[in-house]
Amino acid sequence: MRSLFLQSILLTGMLALAACGGAETPTATAPAANGAEAPVSRAEAPTSAEPAADHTDATKGGQVVETGQYHMELVPVVEADGIHLDLYLQTGDTHEAVTDATVVAQVQLPDGNQQELPMQYDAQGEHFFAFLLTQASGEYKTVIQTDVNGEKVNGRFSFSK
Repeated sequence: MRSLFLQSILLTGMLALAACGGAETPTATAPAANGAEAPVSRAEAPTSAEPAADHTDATKGGQVVETGQYHMELVPVVEADGIHLDLYLQTGDTHEAVTDATVVAQVQLPDGNQQELPMQYDAQGEHFFAFLLTQASGEYKTVIQTDVNGEKVNGRFSFSK
């Protein structure tokens, strides 16, 4: 079972790499309301002379999940004593920052242990943040759970240190 899960993570990573340089229209995955992952397609090429915004593109250099009307971008920054997590939670076509959400990062460490990190909002940087104190190298599987005025918005991410 674990091997199947790791293979699906590897496949998702390969799709993400293909999105950076491939000519095909790739898909990302985002959790559906029932907890299962549902595909989120990239926008089709614009038909008018004015280019359309591609909301699945990373604007801060992180990993992006589009779920409903929300754009979630997780930017992990590895530091000497841990990992700084920045989450840009935005809404609408103009990607306006969501400021009044409750956000929690659930991180699975490389050794399999789980850690829950409440994320705080930084008004100046227009993002949520938390610091994961860790020295472990390996893959970190992260679920970001948000509550935006009673609406649950979740995203799954993975990164390595």
